[in-house]
Amino acid sequence: MIRDCTKFDFEEIYEIINDAATSYQGIIPADCWKEPYMPTSELRHEISDGVKFFGEERMGNLIGVMGRQSRGDVILLRHAYVRTAWRKQGVGSDLLRHLLAGADHPVLIGTWSVAYWAVRFYEKHGFAVIRGARKDALLKKYWSLSARQIENSVVLADPNWVGASHSS
Repeated sequence: MIRDCTKFDFEEIYEIINDAATSYQGIIPADCWKEPYMPTSELRHEISDGVKFFGEERMGNLIGVMGRQSRGDVILLRHAYVRTAWRKQGVGSDLLRHLLAGADHPVLIGTWSVAYWAVRFYEKHGFAVIRGARKDALLKKYWSLSARQIENSVVLADPNWVGASHSS
């Protein structure tokens, strides 16, 4: 069952993100990795900045989360993570479909360029990779990232964005 997350889910969201993010260790640039990957202060900041989390719950426990953040003319899907034990069981696809169904603007997703599994996942769901100067402009406009993270990220756009003529 997919549901809105509440303040009472904070610890589980934190655990899911940091459990799943271990797949980045040794993959993303070493100077971008930290332990924990997302400290509680950063998660609190993301929520206060408008990231609304949704979670898939099974047997009373959250097993995956995905955030949605409105940024004016686009919606960002943020912090999509599934507990390691529940990967490859459709949880991410369920969450993505749920969040896309409620999207009233084009959707953009940012991820590490070397996270090939994430890029493939979104491409499988119809998103297209945006690279180069256009990617950099989108990351600077809609996200708050370090120059190092911008350098090592990609943006994926849903067909509503790709088909539109946006200048960024």
